[in-house]
Amino acid sequence: MKKILIVLLMVFIIIQFFPIDKTNPITNEGMDFLKIKNTPEPIAKLIRNSCYDCHSNETKYPFYSNIQPVAWLLKNHIDEGRKELNFSTFATYEPKRQAHKLEEAAEYVEQKKMPLESYTLGHSDAKLSDEQRKQLVDYFRMVQKQIQQANTL
Repeated sequence: MKKILIVLLMVFIIIQFFPIDKTNPITNEGMDFLKIKNTPEPIAKLIRNSCYDCHSNETKYPFYSNIQPVAWLLKNHIDEGRKELNFSTFATYEPKRQAHKLEEAAEYVEQKKMPLESYTLGHSDAKLSDEQRKQLVDYFRMVQKQIQQANTL
């Protein structure tokens, strides 16, 4: 048992030498969802606090992003989140895709699938009250409709 613990400790120490890349891609404000949709500041704050760490190029890495293997899991979440929806590059999406992403965002927020519970455990400011969820859902759906209407003209 003692040998197993020593091996596990050695493995833990060795994997610390393989950090994640914490470099955020360069952002262009002209491509950012909050800017191009002129999002009201109270709603923008909710989106920044609850969504931007995983769904933008403005990730703020917490202290535990320096500890492996937790950091690898975190980086995977961020990469997947950006792949699914990246608010920093929202303007590059075709209008149909923008509308679809906002529809999904509204559904996930409404169904309490987002933000992830594992994320809100360490980020209390990302927790959304029922009223905040409603505000975000209503905003996402309003912008979705605006995009759809503009696209049918």
